Amino acid sequence: MDTPVTANAPLLRADALQIDAGARALVRELSFELRAGEFLAVLGRNGSGKSLTLHTLAGLRRPAAGTLRCGARAVAELGRRAIARHVGLLPQDREDTLPLTALESALIGRNPHLRPWQATGAGDEALAREALARFGVGAHAARAIHTLSGGEQRRAAMAALLTQQPRVYLLDEPTNHLDPHHQIEVLGVFRELCNAGAAVIATLHDPALAERYSDRTLLLF
Repeated sequence: MDTPVTANAPLLRADALQIDAGARALVRELSFELRAGEFLAVLGRNGSGKSLTLHTLAGLRRPAAGTLRCGARAVAELGRRAIARHVGLLPQDREDTLPLTALESALIGRNPHLRPWQATGAGDEALAREALARFGVGAHAARAIHTLSGGEQRRAAMAALLTQQPRVYLLDEPTNHLDPHHQIEVLGVFRELCNAGAAVIATLHDPALAERYSDRTLLLF
């Protein structure tokens, strides 16, 4: 069942989240609302908890305290497929251990929308090819992922996330492995997705990029 989102309701809401790493509390009392159209940048030095925060917001780990809601539902009440239809995560480094082509890798993004054992169809492939083209790797659809450069693999991973079609995009260092030209290009794509009604939370190292693309900035100390 899809997560219900009423008009003007936040797509993602955190209330007094605490995020721990072992016995150490990295983030305390984190509260915010993320609405359709918003791009939220997260800045902080290494070890401040940026990645763990995104993983928590994606429902992949439980907060030590506080609550997280996707639309009108608490994340703790939702199954993985329902969460994945609402929230998608781009990790810092995605490892494709299977011998997949770029197209096959992108099609994995359709899994939350398919029934168990249902195969992808022509419509799913069209979405995947469009996503690959949007990130400039459409010409590599038939190539094995491991033969692509680091930057091409990074953009192919973004294409898989776009193929997933979540409402909220969580991007962990999306500019990793990208030259300045492609950094601008891919962040522009996610800004366009916000303008079309999605929402983005992205951890970044460059305050200039945060200023250029985000509506708000969260600083983690």
